[in-house]
Amino acid sequence: MVGIVIVSHSRKLSEGVVEVAAMMAEDAPLAAAGGMEDGELGTSYDVIQRAIDSVYSDDGVIILADMGSAVMTAEIVLEEMEKDNIVIVDCPLVEGAILAAIDSVAGRDLNQIVMRVESAHSAKKFMD
Repeated sequence: MVGIVIVSHSRKLSEGVVEVAAMMAEDAPLAAAGGMEDGELGTSYDVIQRAIDSVYSDDGVIILADMGSAVMTAEIVLEEMEKDNIVIVDCPLVEGAILAAIDSVAGRDLNQIVMRVESAHSAKKFMD
């Protein structure tokens, strides 16, 4: 299964997104990578790298990030890991995490999940 890492400036936020996604797909390989080592707000190279390692398989890993330095730090980790099957996807964080988790458990491959998660940009919460 494709692993999913949620990168946020907040440990609580990343853990909350993982909690909601796991509720929808309990067997999905999910990892929270939020905050600094000491629990303070921020982003940590080591926290992100450990989260990736915890869900990594040959199927790959999708990283979803909240904003700014979370994205930049995750990009630095990826550059140094030099693996083609780990990608950062630009999408709404919660909606993307849920879609990724469901698709991972369903056995979809990395590229299929990336396309589906990117489609979360057009998801509407209210009907017209």
